[in-house]
Amino acid sequence: MDKMYDAVVIGSGVGGTAIANGLAAAGKKVAIIENDLWGGTCPNRGCDPKKVLLAAVEAKDHVTQLIDKGFTETPAVNWPDLMAFKETFTDPVPQSSQESLQSAGVETITGSAQFIDEETLQVNEETVTAEYFVVAAGAKPSILPIEGSEHFLTSDDFLSLPEMPAMITFVGGGYIAFELAAIANAAGAEVHLIQHNDHPLKAFEEEFVNEIVQQLEAKGVHFHFNIETEKIEKIEDGFLLTDGEGFELTSDQIFCATGREPNIEELELEKAGVEVEKQGITVNEYLQTANDHIFACGDVLAKEQPKLTPVSTFEGDYLVSYLTGETKEKITYPTIPTVVFASPKLAQTGITPTEAAEQEDYEVSEIDATSWFSYRRVNEPVSKIKIVTERDTGLLVGATCINQRADDLINFFSLLIDQKTPSAEVAQMILAYPTIASDLPSIYA
Repeated sequence: MDKMYDAVVIGSGVGGTAIANGLAAAGKKVAIIENDLWGGTCPNRGCDPKKVLLAAVEAKDHVTQLIDKGFTETPAVNWPDLMAFKETFTDPVPQSSQESLQSAGVETITGSAQFIDEETLQVNEETVTAEYFVVAAGAKPSILPIEGSEHFLTSDDFLSLPEMPAMITFVGGGYIAFELAAIANAAGAEVHLIQHNDHPLKAFEEEFVNEIVQQLEAKGVHFHFNIETEKIEKIEDGFLLTDGEGFELTSDQIFCATGREPNIEELELEKAGVEVEKQGITVNEYLQTANDHIFACGDVLAKEQPKLTPVSTFEGDYLVSYLTGETKEKITYPTIPTVVFASPKLAQTGITPTEAAEQEDYEVSEIDATSWFSYRRVNEPVSKIKIVTERDTGLLVGATCINQRADDLINFFSLLIDQKTPSAEVAQMILAYPTIASDLPSIYA
């Protein structure tokens, strides 16, 4: 028997939840389908639990930097205790997420969905039709297709490790690899990171990437660049990784951290007339697919914007406005900051220094803030900042920074960019001192 709705959302992550709640609040009959954990990746096994574990990295770094300056020894991370703390955040999420949707008037359906045709979904034993469908199924860890790939673990597994192994290897050179490597290193493991070329974190400034590599090396992380992983095999004392050209590395566990891929394999989107490429679902500037009645948002999209949690929420909120007729404008993204939560943190927003160097309209300023009070008082080993301004107006249009407070600092820069705040106005602000914010007038002068 068919069930008919005004809208059906596939995926209960932040984007899908924003859409379902928003449409239900507008009086629409809405259903949301989830085939895994209610709440999606971020609160269950993504950014939220990762940030809880990162708290141990931050605490250990702060104390280590003050050895002989108030402290005498570096604390050890008790991994089981830390994981137990993490689970106080993650364990309640699926139930609370589903109940929250239900209390908002959204019908929740647990099961896998497949399109039968352009207007119909098959979910479990039922068929579902709707005026609109929204695909917000998120992404999943990608696995290198090599011999022995079944031995790979993923970031999902890392965030549920009951014990930290003595030796751990990450294959990949992106956000996930660097962040998990920093956590494992702080937890006491011997950490190795393998990258197929010598350009990790390729979206960031090479100078700052080299700095973060050096800082992690100083903490004991081993980097192996230009290694093309070819095979993994189980041996008596762990797993052996080889490249076929003489490189060998034995580890207790090996994690594939080569990125994520859209979680759309089971949806049979071709039957619905939805166009898909390697990076995800193709949409227009209204987040509408080739099928006028099917929209998509979040990490399933093939898009230039970073696939981040707040971006998914932004897209979900936009679709609520568009589908309820509140707006008919194309989606317009604000400045989007991105952060590598490693040790130290690396962040950027807006136009990068590399992009600016290729055009005459911009000017790049470099600041070594390592000796500034904000960083020297906690004995940070490095604090560097690059800002990009328009030559004609002097307005801030981009920033990149590396230090332990980069995640906070980059948000200030994003606000200044979006609000088109002149440096003269920043100079007139009275900001609490001494804080990261109070440094802004000296940075953006």
